[in-house]
Amino acid sequence: MMPNLDPKQMEQLMRKMGMSSKELSAKRVIIETEDEQKVIISEPQVVEITMQGQKSYQISGKVSYQSSINEEDIKMVMEQANVSKDIAIDALKKSNGDIAEAILLLQK
Repeated sequence: MMPNLDPKQMEQLMRKMGMSSKELSAKRVIIETEDEQKVIISEPQVVEITMQGQKSYQISGKVSYQSSINEEDIKMVMEQANVSKDIAIDALKKSNGDIAEAILLLQK
């Protein structure tokens, strides 16, 4: 358990241990997983911590998830908009996976 230290004392203690931290200004943080899902953190508070030359990041904020584009969605857009697979995938990416929006986008 850490003793009650004011921010200046904490900063001095961190410096003695070879650590530094700074807050980064960020609008949104996106983490892409290996299974192509996305973790989206909006209104993030991001702190970069440097310790012995290694950097790590502490992130907090509003979390939402975005699933990957699946084959069924691609086929649906291809059939409804009468387009190729590459065009359907591109439209789904632009519409963040929203099938109806992707179809409308292609029908314009």
